[in-house]
Amino acid sequence: MPHLFGTDGVRGIPGRYPLDEGTVAEIAEAAARMFLARGSRNGAQPVVLMGRDTRGSGPALGRWLVEGFAAAGCRTLDLGVVPTPAVAYLTPRMGALCGSMVSASHNPAKFNGVKFFTGDGTKMSLEFEEKVEQGLSPEGKARPRRRGACAEDAGALVRRYEDFLRSTFPASRDLTGLRIVVDCANGAAARIAPPLFVGLGAQVLMLGCAPDGRNINSGCGALSPQRMQAAVRRWRADCGVCFDGDADRAIFADEKGRLLDGDNLLCLAALQLHRHGLLRADKVVLTIMSNFGLIKFLERRGISVVSVPVGDRNVTEAIDAEDLSLGGEASGHIIFRACASTGDGILTALQTLAAWRESGGRLSAYRKAYRPMPQLIKNLAVDRKSPLERLPRLKALVGRCERALRGEGRIILRYSGTEPLLRIMIEGPSRPRIATMARQLADAYFDETGQQESTL
Repeated sequence: MPHLFGTDGVRGIPGRYPLDEGTVAEIAEAAARMFLARGSRNGAQPVVLMGRDTRGSGPALGRWLVEGFAAAGCRTLDLGVVPTPAVAYLTPRMGALCGSMVSASHNPAKFNGVKFFTGDGTKMSLEFEEKVEQGLSPEGKARPRRRGACAEDAGALVRRYEDFLRSTFPASRDLTGLRIVVDCANGAAARIAPPLFVGLGAQVLMLGCAPDGRNINSGCGALSPQRMQAAVRRWRADCGVCFDGDADRAIFADEKGRLLDGDNLLCLAALQLHRHGLLRADKVVLTIMSNFGLIKFLERRGISVVSVPVGDRNVTEAIDAEDLSLGGEASGHIIFRACASTGDGILTALQTLAAWRESGGRLSAYRKAYRPMPQLIKNLAVDRKSPLERLPRLKALVGRCERALRGEGRIILRYSGTEPLLRIMIEGPSRPRIATMARQLADAYFDETGQQESTL
């Protein structure tokens, strides 16, 4: 049986394996039973917290999860539409057995997914996921459960998460006088982020705040920030911020509508924490996709970098292993460990705005803090994920390209853990040069695997 769990839970097209009713219920029951085997948090009937983003398929997947949780003897508290980090935050504070989130994050609306949080609000380990999978029926063999199990409405708990977010912004500061464009990707941040910024004194222009079940991440949000950038220029705003569908990541635009990605935001946060003596061990965790120019910039300022594979779980594990305070990804998924156990787009926006307000000036100044090395990321839609280590001709071409860069760049090939994509990332001194290399590597991959380049 192929692995169901990717880098961020189980994802696919609802109604099809592994997101059919029987399999989703089985996954829920197996996960709950494993959590129970580790010990419940109280003597009462175990409770699972559940949230979802705005996809139309979310309620059905939620019902199937509830069937599985009930089969394991658990009650389910339904938070409704909430950001993923809200589930992570509330799970330990409610003494829940675990948390579950129905979302495919930044993916298009036709996809959905399921992920779990431990009772401490962290994501399940790889070993835990493997044990869950071992107890599942083969593909197509799982049977739908007996319907009738119902979740309890727990939407009122979301206020506690909103209060937490507000509490992380310095009490001595506010956003009075700022004009901010806020793009919520027609997703889970739509009902929370704009009122929060308004409450802090900002004037807010809202985009992507009208979810209809089909438009999440569609031409808006962190993966499509062009509308936000244009609105910043048109409205003469001080900045703009985009979230993704489940609001666990954020990217900004400066007053000129130019983007600040996760690397820029990590740079600003690291410098501020370092200045106040709050950057533990003077280290920050970055993934291999972060720009080489950022790494060198931080090192020159006495901040060392721990580099890990892509995935927020890898970032979190590295942070916890060395008791650090900051880490994240260029995608805008940033973990402020003193505040939260996982990446939180709204929290990231608040911390970025607070650091900026403290430092003064225009946001564009922080976009220029370091000189990024030219970087190209090419996403190839694939029919199957042929093991890269079994492609000797591709491997040889990568070696030749790396030698040609002469230590002034790097090449990383990896499959997406959530989509049928091969990602080619190249950094080097010349954009035309690395673009040629990327095309050569793509051609070599399809030639050696016998696949044809396709679209999602």
